[in-house]
Amino acid sequence: MLSTSSALFWLVFFSAGFALAGMAYARRVRGDLEDFIVARNSQGSVATVLTLLASSLGAWILLSPPQAATWGGLAAVIGYALGAMSPRLAMIPLGQRMRELMPRGHSLTEFLMARYGRPMYALALLIMLFYMFIAMAAEITAIAMLVTLLAPVPLWLTAAIVLGFTLLYTAYGGLRASIFTDKVQIVIIVPLLLALVAIGWHAAGGARPVIEGLQQKAPQLLDLTDPVGIKAGLTFFVAILLTGIFHQGNWQRIYSARSIGDMRRGFLLGGVLVVPFIFVMGLFGLAYVALAPGGDSSVALFSVVMPSLPVWMAVALIPLGLALVMSSADTTISAVSCIIAVDVGRLLPRARPATLMRLARWLILLLAVPVMVVAAQGYSVLYLFLLADLLCAAAAFPVFFGLYSRGHDGFDATVATLAGLAAGLLVFPRPGQPMDHLLEAFLLAALVPALVVGLLRLLRPRRTPFELQSLAASVRRLDQPQAD
Repeated sequence: MLSTSSALFWLVFFSAGFALAGMAYARRVRGDLEDFIVARNSQGSVATVLTLLASSLGAWILLSPPQAATWGGLAAVIGYALGAMSPRLAMIPLGQRMRELMPRGHSLTEFLMARYGRPMYALALLIMLFYMFIAMAAEITAIAMLVTLLAPVPLWLTAAIVLGFTLLYTAYGGLRASIFTDKVQIVIIVPLLLALVAIGWHAAGGARPVIEGLQQKAPQLLDLTDPVGIKAGLTFFVAILLTGIFHQGNWQRIYSARSIGDMRRGFLLGGVLVVPFIFVMGLFGLAYVALAPGGDSSVALFSVVMPSLPVWMAVALIPLGLALVMSSADTTISAVSCIIAVDVGRLLPRARPATLMRLARWLILLLAVPVMVVAAQGYSVLYLFLLADLLCAAAAFPVFFGLYSRGHDGFDATVATLAGLAAGLLVFPRPGQPMDHLLEAFLLAALVPALVVGLLRLLRPRRTPFELQSLAASVRRLDQPQAD
């Protein structure tokens, strides 16, 4: 639809525009290392809503919900939409509890180290980093695949351009730059998504042809009581819920909110508002089955809209895709930078703040290389997310139970997480296999750890209860190197 040179021009033009906006803002508000990674108590309710909404709506919404609808139907779409909301709601009590116990905290990893010790800290850290790596790779994969639908641009070239410009402003401005560009990007995302929906509605001929086509070809996709659809919906709900609470980007925004009240309102509205976007995008998968079954279901939305797509919208898909990707990718990059700064600061307690900031920037640049390599392969976005989701599901109960239970310790948490990983991975489908047992895999990964913790508390002798109030003293400001 576009020439290679035209697509590359618009790709670089819009990517550079977002990067320059973020850098210009960061230049005016640059602060110390604390401000770079957490922007503590700086964002009101509206800003928190906008940044959460923008970072929630990645380019995957153009690919994954429609693909899920093609095999799970309407029930899967509903489960996906509610699942996208659920981590934001779950973060309200978890975030409030964390701010009460660790008011000067920066990352979930600080809690892990102080609460459980090195073994559980290392295990959960690996899971978190793997999840965020997959999330960023999936986002870059999505925009690379989107651009190939518009013009024959190599996947690796799109990945390099988008990732390069995103790293540029995020590494320069940190969390504040990420939040500011989220506000800019959501202003672009919402109207362009609405325009895309309008074009899709016109291309499909309205609801009637879709419903009639589904009733003839796949009536089970419209049936909310269909067992396959219900199972798919539950799978997405459980997977997304237990994964979202591990994303360090969410924990940064817990601390960046001006107050607990702002945090609660921001996460509530940020979660609720994402539901209609996911739901409507998922409906394109149903239209795809009704009107043009067969082919690659991962691009179901574009199979529906492409025949009616005007040239101006083809060009507009580039800033839409970029806004979706960069708003999510910069959140992940900022989150990984935060983890690097906090954990390298623990290993090098006498390091100066400027040194930690440089290390965070350079290490995230190194980590971006394998992200680009994976994105250039064009792997299934949905499968990548599901694999990362399973790992987080196994660690969810062992990690967050310690926010409330004084008797829970690092040994129990580590053993329970390993047991959940083993149980879930045992039935998790391999690439190319039918996803018939996904729900069983997630339920095993999530529930086995709770059972193991219960058994260990019965079998092991009583331990000295952990003093949760001591967590506050375990955190230090990163701009104040530890004294001799």
